[in-house]
Amino acid sequence: MIDSGLRDRAGRHITLRPVDDDNWRDVADVAPRDDQRAWVPALAARYLVLTMRSDGWTSLAVYADETVVGHAMWGVDDDGSRWIGGMVIAADEQDRGVGRATVRTLADWLAAQDGGSVVRLSYHPDNAPAARLYTSLGFAPTGAVEDDELVVELTS
Repeated sequence: MIDSGLRDRAGRHITLRPVDDDNWRDVADVAPRDDQRAWVPALAARYLVLTMRSDGWTSLAVYADETVVGHAMWGVDDDGSRWIGGMVIAADEQDRGVGRATVRTLADWLAAQDGGSVVRLSYHPDNAPAARLYTSLGFAPTGAVEDDELVVELTS
């Protein structure tokens, strides 16, 4: 379990846990808001399949107290940088601070790996809410673009 002690606006404890036999169905069923489907899949199941079929990514279940409310995945690039990818927060859990707590928790954990690592993520330039969130958390543009997404890295 990855736990930074952060809570959402309702006071629920946000933790990141391995996807396992007990929670994978709940994680797979996580669906974003309809207006986000231009940037994320309709269900987190797509990300679970990606992590099962790839050596580069690891899926995590996002919990608010003891309820699955999202999915996030992480990976390590060839240059040693850590990446956050495939984050989906359930539509009915949005705007409660769950996404912010998830990114902060995972970014802090990844940055501490192997004595300190660069943490990156990417988002579509039209995804203004993601841009605001990541900027507010200290991510800054690298100038790189991957798969039509802007690459940012944690600077603070």
